[in-house]
Amino acid sequence: MFLERVWNVCSSSIYQFIYLLIKIKYNKFKIKTMFRILLIFAFLFPSTLNALVFDGKFIQGHFIVGKTQPETEIWIDKKKVKVSKDGFFAFGIGRDRKYDIVITSIKNGKKNRITKKIQKREYKIQRIDGLPEKKVTPPKEVYERIKKENKIISDARSVNSNLTFFKNKFKPPLENAIITGVYGSQRILNGKPKWPHYGIDFAAKEGTQIKAMLDGTATMVEKDLFYTGGTLIFDHGHGISTLYMHMQKIYVKKGQKVKQGEVIGTVGSTGRSTGAHLDVRLNWFGTRLDPMTVLNIK
Repeated sequence: MFLERVWNVCSSSIYQFIYLLIKIKYNKFKIKTMFRILLIFAFLFPSTLNALVFDGKFIQGHFIVGKTQPETEIWIDKKKVKVSKDGFFAFGIGRDRKYDIVITSIKNGKKNRITKKIQKREYKIQRIDGLPEKKVTPPKEVYERIKKENKIISDARSVNSNLTFFKNKFKPPLENAIITGVYGSQRILNGKPKWPHYGIDFAAKEGTQIKAMLDGTATMVEKDLFYTGGTLIFDHGHGISTLYMHMQKIYVKKGQKVKQGEVIGTVGSTGRSTGAHLDVRLNWFGTRLDPMTVLNIK
């Protein structure tokens, strides 16, 4: 991670050349020391470097926080993203993205563009049997309901606020919970291939307290969605949101601000579920990301 951050800073050819010389010439201790000096130099004298520093990996499903000079314009591919007053911005890489990502920075009329290759991942296959057939293949009479609910979720995820909680460390929503489902896995429900799983499943007893993973504002509070049952979405700024589903009880109202670690509800088995558990999601607008990239659960 540290080497990647330094390499991202040293984007001009001359600094990459210096970087490689240091790497070849000095021992491990000196290399690390020099890397730190380069990184500090990038922040103190950003005009001499392409001051783009990334916290995150350019791998499918990963969440990335960027740092640049204040008042810099940042584009991710063809999408202009918010940059905070202190130079932070956020974005993510979709589950199936195969092509390079282009990051463009514009400062004082000067444009700089860097291209990053995206590493591919291999995903598991998860089989779930015993679901009610109407939950696997919904009857036509609920199609309109599902469509409306999807629109509610999409609207909540489209919020592009100036909050900057996304740059802080996330914490797990449950303590000592067992992970039973992972991001990206291809799901086969009652023997039928369906959409991949885009979250993390935590098995826990019904009624177990759920805590907010990060400071945020509730943008959606729904107690009975067809697929996800009791569902919460929190905005953390710049299009970054988290979602909690299958909840039994919800203690939060729409528009309410919560602090990290605050109890927001309890584990349930509502919506399409075969047992008590919590499914959490992480999004950059409509791009579904892997929550494990921010939770650091081993």
